[in-house]
Amino acid sequence: MARSHGMRKKTRKKLSKNKRARGLSPISRAIQRFEPGDKVHIRIDPSVHKGMPHRRFHGMTGEVVGERGRAFIVRVSDGVRGRKKTKELFVRPEHLLLQQC
Repeated sequence: MARSHGMRKKTRKKLSKNKRARGLSPISRAIQRFEPGDKVHIRIDPSVHKGMPHRRFHGMTGEVVGERGRAFIVRVSDGVRGRKKTKELFVRPEHLLLQQC
């Protein structure tokens, strides 16, 4: 059988929920608001497919730069994994958590 080359390849463990957390996430995660300058953690919610960032950004921390439609623009420094670049991601709020100071 041919190997899949989609966005969710090699994510069997990374994008799976434990038994108690299965199903849709609460609506409060979808309606949360962020202001430019807020620090956020990218935690991909596998039950929501829209606005899902690439799996390589799961677990990273970034800064909210702005808003585009229902998604937020998050600037992530990618220097941790050997690359010295900053990337701008368009991520929906279901996949973001506010960093507690």
